[in-house]
Amino acid sequence: MTAEKDWTRFDAALFDMDGVITRTASLHAAAWKALFDEYLSQRAGGAEAFRPFDEQEDYRNYVDGKLREDGVASFLASRGIVLPSEPSKQGEDGETIAGLAQKKDAYFSALLAAKGVELYQDGIVLLDAMRARGMKTAVVSASRHCRAILATANVLPLFDVCIDGQESRRLHLKGKPDPAGFLEAAKRLGIPPSHAIVLEDALAGVEAGRRGEFGFVIGVDRANQADALRAQGADLVLSDLRSLLPHAGAAAA
Repeated sequence: MTAEKDWTRFDAALFDMDGVITRTASLHAAAWKALFDEYLSQRAGGAEAFRPFDEQEDYRNYVDGKLREDGVASFLASRGIVLPSEPSKQGEDGETIAGLAQKKDAYFSALLAAKGVELYQDGIVLLDAMRARGMKTAVVSASRHCRAILATANVLPLFDVCIDGQESRRLHLKGKPDPAGFLEAAKRLGIPPSHAIVLEDALAGVEAGRRGEFGFVIGVDRANQADALRAQGADLVLSDLRSLLPHAGAAAA
């Protein structure tokens, strides 16, 4: 194992969920597309042509890894659309960021119920190996469904700490690319950021790991975006996390 892949010198590992542990990123992308295509088609007309949400580029650049409300605002801003965050006390006609975020959650919940939870086995294998070595582990996710999803997949007990979307909102933590969620997880684990690894598939999450000054940031390439993950600050980009195990073949992207 090369020095750059030597995760054994760290005391903790902080995992994103969607795209690293669970195969739910595709469900999120489909839910975002259903939401925004519906909204954008309603706005289309006259000088404003309908341009659908792209499940790869738009998802990757504007919503992946972010809290729902942040994702709504980020994508709409890319189309030059500004909406109020919440309805005013006097009441408002039309959509709000909070309203669209709730609709996205409904789309995602329906897809999750229909398709269930699948795991990335390479993520589970590495997680097991890290815990076997005595490393502390945390999951840091923007998803409000994080605990329920991990419990359904019987992997929630593998994490010592869970900072999910609900906890972030309760503590008023800023979402990724801000490192607040990762820093809170490290604090609860009792581990300095410099002694911890961050594993992320989202560009916003990799940036958060780098901004939080974590000791090692691993970009998990699930969507052919190795160069973009490196540009955001990943120390190492891998398509298969099992390549980090002793005697495993290289799968660096």
